[in-house]
Amino acid sequence: MATKSLICLEEYEEEARSILDRNAWGYYSSGATTEYTLRDNVQAYNRYSIFPRVLVDVSLIDMSVRLLGDTIDMPIGISPTAMQCLAHPDGEKATARAAARMGTCLTLSSWSTTNIEEVAKHNGSHSFRWFQLYVYKDNNLTIDLVRRAEREGFKALVVTVDTPELGLRYGDKRNKFSLPRHLKLANFSERDSSSLASSGGSALQEYVKKLIDPSLVWDGIDWLRSITRLPIVLKGVLRADDAREAMKHDIQGILVSNHGARQLDTVPATVD
Repeated sequence: MATKSLICLEEYEEEARSILDRNAWGYYSSGATTEYTLRDNVQAYNRYSIFPRVLVDVSLIDMSVRLLGDTIDMPIGISPTAMQCLAHPDGEKATARAAARMGTCLTLSSWSTTNIEEVAKHNGSHSFRWFQLYVYKDNNLTIDLVRRAEREGFKALVVTVDTPELGLRYGDKRNKFSLPRHLKLANFSERDSSSLASSGGSALQEYVKKLIDPSLVWDGIDWLRSITRLPIVLKGVLRADDAREAMKHDIQGILVSNHGARQLDTVPATVD
């Protein structure tokens, strides 16, 4: 049988819908509550037009950009996406290889189903990778993840700041989302990963509530700055005043993000 030729993003999405089970598809595709922002994230691109110049020499094109002192081959990177082995056994390893081949930035989710060390091997020794991090109630857990990322050549910490609690996703509730028993959150203890995999329904919400510090404020970011030599990028910033505040705290960058519309519904589309 001939392999299906997929050309555009919409075709890949339809293919994924047809082959993923309900648990995985629901987790990847759902947004928070009524999914107003999820729809707006897509529709917002129709509000902007390309306004091209003509008669410009494009015989040689260089799409490379400088990012925190390093050069990547194109201004398109990979944002952190959790639990990729839900979709395919290679999961994050395949994504790491693809990022290395394209010469662009991989940001690894701390809720990866492949551990930091294994992803680094597949991303290559000279590749450009960042590590996404939450600041946890247990400082030692945060420190351990930071040290492992430093050892494995990650070049920045991307700290998610829009998740004091996990967003309410109706799709996950309807599907009673849980990790299949053969998967785990590979960067955490066997005990924590096993409890998530074996529990249904609100297991992920309870897991997050147990780990993530909902009292995190700017002082916590200062503490993180004090324990690492890596640049810090804040992910989930939507306001200019928060961006200005980040500069006061020696933050090297921000990721303008509404978490793929998976956290707080009715916030603006990211591109807006």
